[in-house]
Amino acid sequence: MIDKTAREGRAIRDARMLFAEALTDLGLMEPFFHRTAADIDRLIEAAVTGYVDSMLAQGAIRERTGTVLDDPLPF
Repeated sequence: MIDKTAREGRAIRDARMLFAEALTDLGLMEPFFHRTAADIDRLIEAAVTGYVDSMLAQGAIRERTGTVLDDPLPF
């Protein structure tokens, strides 16, 4: 995200606690313990941006679900 809105910035800051909990659960907190908030925010932002970009790209591709409604109408 470039030029984050105030809401986006807040969401990234709010995600820090969950990020720290995940790092702790995985035994990975030590390498991140002395990182700055800006470093942690950068990691969260990269993950969120990659996730959102992928979801947008996937949304542009029709996905067959196997339901009858996905098939073209015969008339």
